[in-house]
Amino acid sequence: MTENPEMGGKVLLADLKPKTPLKGIVRRIELSGAVVDVGAERDGLLHISALGKEKINRVQDVLQPDQEISVWVKKVDAAKGELHLTMIAPLAHDWNDLRTGTVVHGKVTRIEKFGVFLDFGAERPGLIHISELSNEYIKDISSVAKVGDEIEATILEVDRKKKQVHLSRKALEAKPQPQAKKEEAVESEEPEVKTVTTMEAAFLKAQTGNSGGTTAGTRMRELTEKKRRQQEDILSRTLETAPRK
Repeated sequence: MTENPEMGGKVLLADLKPKTPLKGIVRRIELSGAVVDVGAERDGLLHISALGKEKINRVQDVLQPDQEISVWVKKVDAAKGELHLTMIAPLAHDWNDLRTGTVVHGKVTRIEKFGVFLDFGAERPGLIHISELSNEYIKDISSVAKVGDEIEATILEVDRKKKQVHLSRKALEAKPQPQAKKEEAVESEEPEVKTVTTMEAAFLKAQTGNSGGTTAGTRMRELTEKKRRQQEDILSRTLETAPRK
């Protein structure tokens, strides 16, 4: 429990913020809730509606005097000396905090034909449309996501009126390089391959004469074979660096 020596071991209400986690001791049970000592300059009020997500009819069914509990600051008004607490864990993301481009982490809670729903700690799960699951074409969503999977996604759009959040998983993936650029990159890496031109063939023939035709032909075949081996080597390196499916 946090203490403030300046207040005789008590925390100032002005120092407490909503969502702050605290440990407390139940001091008194009432019909409407409970009074909890969290080490602050004022005891906190824990309303019966803040005891849990399910409806609770009697405070005694959940709490007992002198029981140690975990709570969060729900609302604080230092000027009025009021501190309201809750036993319901606060949302990780409020509607006002959601921003386009924010990366969130969550769990897949439902899968539909058109996409998946991701619980990332907001009031409602966000939707990742099938077209935003991957840069690759997806025919069957179950091949890339299952209920219970924990994944990251980027917020694409927030509709506060409809309380909808649209997410994207592919926005976090590296965009595939266009095929034309891939081929261009491969070509730029290709070593220069010497080809046997008509002029070279004529030159070789002139050097050896008619009787040396066999020697010139051999030279041409050697150069052609060299070119073929170089091309095969380039193709082999290209396949090795291509992404595996």
